[in-house]
Amino acid sequence: MSRIGKKPIILPKGVDIKIDGKLIAVKGSKGELKWDLPPDINVSLRDGNVIVDRLSDTKKLKALHGLTRNIISNMITGVNEGYQKVLEIIGVGYKAQVQSKKIAMALGYSHPIEFLLPEGITAEGDPKQTKITLKGIDKQLIGQVAANLRALRPPDIYKGKGVRYAGEKIKLKAGKAGKK
Repeated sequence: MSRIGKKPIILPKGVDIKIDGKLIAVKGSKGELKWDLPPDINVSLRDGNVIVDRLSDTKKLKALHGLTRNIISNMITGVNEGYQKVLEIIGVGYKAQVQSKKIAMALGYSHPIEFLLPEGITAEGDPKQTKITLKGIDKQLIGQVAANLRALRPPDIYKGKGVRYAGEKIKLKAGKAGKK
């Protein structure tokens, strides 16, 4: 069996889970998430724990077993605590302003870039306009929005300018002159 897939998921207080056939709905203090289970994967509730089982030992089902367990675990954590991702903007004149449901960014292009936030994601900016904090309950959606923002101006490998994740280390290359 999958080592990850066979671990039970402990339901924290205040989180409700409903299993309706192949649809799983998790509801908590921060919101509600729904997800369709893959075929031949079963989810059940036993003693306040969520148990994920598979019907056979095919290679595909073995892979989906651990994946399903982690997605359900991420849903439970999201509706209970939420997720956040921090992006840093580095470069002279590079900045980002958060306005309700969009982010206006100046990233060295000839025009400002406006990025619309999807439903369920909120953003906060710092006073210096060099950090963006994305918050939400869906881990996959937060990661995708952060990746899309980073793709607008990925970090430059020579100067390090651009949008990067907080704590991301960029290995700078030596320039044309072969700096030491």
